[in-house]
Amino acid sequence: MNLQSAPANGLSNDLSSHLHSLINKAPVMLFMKGSPEEPRCGFSRQIVSILRSNNAKFETFDILQDEVVRQGLKSYSNWPTYPQLYVKGELVGGVDIVRELADSGELAQMLVVP
Repeated sequence: MNLQSAPANGLSNDLSSHLHSLINKAPVMLFMKGSPEEPRCGFSRQIVSILRSNNAKFETFDILQDEVVRQGLKSYSNWPTYPQLYVKGELVGGVDIVRELADSGELAQMLVVP
């Protein structure tokens, strides 16, 4: 086995590639429990509300529908909880960080995508 080809996070190359593709599916990508119309936890509901109040155009992925993605993304991002917000392929964080960024005005600037 060539250890240099294995991702540092311990995930298979196929799973890492799949997660990378999901994260980059849209400029603003939210991994959440449920959907924006029917969030399945309070934190997911809060982050959707924050994004909508900032007029963000975003895509979502329901992590409750895919256990491999749900567990794999935690390792990939080194972030143990959901929701997880990505902007332009970079992890922004969970609801607490997103709320702080929204309150400071930084989130609105981050959400400006071409």
